[in-house]
Amino acid sequence: MHVTRFLIARGRLRAAQSRFDEALGDFLDCGQRCARLGIVAPSGAPWRGEAALVYATCGNAAEARRLADEQLSLAQASGRPCTLGISLRVSGLIEGGESGLELLRESVRTLEGSQSPLELARARSDYGAGLRRAGRRVQARTELQLALDLAHRLGARRIANRARAELIAAGAKPRRDAITGRDALTAGELRVARLAAEGLTNREVAQALFITTKTAKAHLSRVYRKLEISRRGQLATALSGLLEKSREDPSASPAISQDLGRQKIRPVRPMLQTARPGRLAA
Repeated sequence: MHVTRFLIARGRLRAAQSRFDEALGDFLDCGQRCARLGIVAPSGAPWRGEAALVYATCGNAAEARRLADEQLSLAQASGRPCTLGISLRVSGLIEGGESGLELLRESVRTLEGSQSPLELARARSDYGAGLRRAGRRVQARTELQLALDLAHRLGARRIANRARAELIAAGAKPRRDAITGRDALTAGELRVARLAAEGLTNREVAQALFITTKTAKAHLSRVYRKLEISRRGQLATALSGLLEKSREDPSASPAISQDLGRQKIRPVRPMLQTARPGRLAA
């Protein structure tokens, strides 16, 4: 499983760098390994959806749709809201047009009922972008602002940057990111602050998060500045509400992840530059 996760992560990075041949190789390699291990459900390794998006980027619409449809069918059978929401988003991007927008809308609705805020931010961003290109600017601005706010809270900069760019294209003036207060904390700063507020020393925080003590101390310095406090004992009060939420809801602890600009088949125009078909379109 560790190898398949690595291949998915590396494939996403290569896709973001427009290294599509290599990205596709990683995703298909992951698929072959999953087959040997008997892993079928997309929740185990969503290689089909990732490969479908790369195929779509490179103009191989038939293979993109085949893999997207296969993943969506498996996701529907799994009963997992997060897996289904991700699969609906992939299918929506590849389908395009009004039917694609409906799939993206359903993806957002599904992910709203899951504990996957990062995927919800990504789906809202894609849905808002599709609405904007379809000329539905008012509705697009609502979705994109929600995506931007959520992505910022999660520390998902690539998603936030894309949502902000789409908001501007839709004629809106995005709200400035918070400079002070809890909303100004990055995901890493918030994780450190929560542990420190619960009484852990800098060394214990570093060990718990697999970072250096120096990094933990640097995070806390920025936390103090943003929260406008001067000592550790004030953290619990400054983070009041967030600590209880993190105990009740595991998804409240943000995760940093990169969003890949996704290519979509017409009529929903892609964010990625169209790649030269090469061998991928064969």
